[in-house]
Amino acid sequence: MSRRFNTAGPCRPGIDYMIPAVARLAEIPGLVDQEGYFVVHAPRQTGKTTTLRALADELTASGRYAALLLSCETGRAWDDDVGAASRAILARIRTAAENTLPADLLPPAWPQAPDGALLAAALTAWARSCPRPLVLFFDEIDALRGMTLISVLSQLRDGYSSRPDDFPASVALCGLRDVRDYKSAAGGDPSRLGTSSPFNIKLKSLRLGDFTPDEVRGLYAQHTADTGQEFTSAALERAIELTAGQPWLVNALAREVVEEIAVPATEPITVEHVEEAKERLILARATHLDSLAARLAEPRVRRVLGPVLAGDVLTLEPYDDDIAYLRDLGLIAPTPPVRLANPIYQEVVARVLASRIQESVTADPRSFICPDGTFDLPRMLDEFIDFWTEHGDFLVSGGYYDEAAPQLILMGFLQRVVNGGGYVDREYGVGSGRIDLLIRWPHTSGDGTRRVQREALELKVWRASRPDPLRAGLTQLDRYLDRLGLPTGVLIIFDQRPNTPDLTERTAITSTTSPAGRTITLLRA
Repeated sequence: MSRRFNTAGPCRPGIDYMIPAVARLAEIPGLVDQEGYFVVHAPRQTGKTTTLRALADELTASGRYAALLLSCETGRAWDDDVGAASRAILARIRTAAENTLPADLLPPAWPQAPDGALLAAALTAWARSCPRPLVLFFDEIDALRGMTLISVLSQLRDGYSSRPDDFPASVALCGLRDVRDYKSAAGGDPSRLGTSSPFNIKLKSLRLGDFTPDEVRGLYAQHTADTGQEFTSAALERAIELTAGQPWLVNALAREVVEEIAVPATEPITVEHVEEAKERLILARATHLDSLAARLAEPRVRRVLGPVLAGDVLTLEPYDDDIAYLRDLGLIAPTPPVRLANPIYQEVVARVLASRIQESVTADPRSFICPDGTFDLPRMLDEFIDFWTEHGDFLVSGGYYDEAAPQLILMGFLQRVVNGGGYVDREYGVGSGRIDLLIRWPHTSGDGTRRVQREALELKVWRASRPDPLRAGLTQLDRYLDRLGLPTGVLIIFDQRPNTPDLTERTAITSTTSPAGRTITLLRA
């Protein structure tokens, strides 16, 4: 059976294409050798379970350790019932051990103990009977909450000083967030960052990163080696750009091309196939993307993403944890500046937030196609003005992502009229007060040549106590057009100052000249 690109659950060697585990968390063997207790955290569906399971198997196969990956998921249902949760976890430990470890490394019968000491007593008994040092990876640790989480972490901390003869030599807690947040899950104050934690013995926190460009190429090369089907260099680079290496997206994009679009194995996979796969994934709202979108209503997510979507400066308190929270979710990139993690997430976030706008637009997308097959940008701007003057005040006052409301209205309108025929690429200029949009419209010219029409738009907002952003917007648009190699573009300025004239009075299209001498279409709204 040929291998596949996996998008559901841990990858299995020989069945799924996968990146070697040690390459992704190369520090773990060294931490285990130091008898370290440590944390591994990463966003969902980045390969934590796959990587840790492979590492556990390799550590055991080395003959030096008895290493096991176990899930705390079974303890989720028991809330603060420490005894029931502990027994559920211990049952899972035994099952996992029997499925993966040699007979001489299996745990003994669990001893009797009070509810709050069940886990510690069991691990002590196992460490004493096992001929090798124990290494345990507690996966899904953040499935536990309240008193159950406090109890588990406290028992591990209490047994730490007895390792390796009377307690596991090395323990890793694996979950979505870093250990500093466990105190919040255990009932602490989530607004405080402090250092107090039920697990203050960690040697290190490791974040499982996204795939590097070389790892994406290597993963896709496995498919080529198995089937002979190549990815063109342009397709590879576009996949890397669209996903920024997010493991689920990397696999989902390729799986969509290979299995759903079903490009014949005799044909190479092109950048057009990758673009189609991206669009299909977004429209299908796959589980991973849908779970991400569900986070957008959370207040702490809105506090960060609102200014990001508007291109404004973040004004969070020093040491504010909201940015770390979004990084741990994988919504924003792991390094500054604050920005959405990849272009696919940019699309998902914009489409989800603008979906009510898109559903309200009655314009027929076919009416924006010119007789020669190109996209009618002037008509789009005229019809947007009609939509904006009729509905803008009501939609802006909706109270949801207020900072970016006008921009989201335009993006929702644009998505509706471009939908099916072209693409809208988005760039959020954090701290610069702008959003850059690029319409890409594939069409066939009169001589039968396939071409792509490109139209650039820059969105600015004029807020209270700020100067007119016209000059800055023209300068920024010049830079954007230079980068794209385009001769002209559109600057749209939404006037959101209080006591401005009525929408019908202030909304108009004119033209102006940029500092670089370009003729620019100016829409004030």
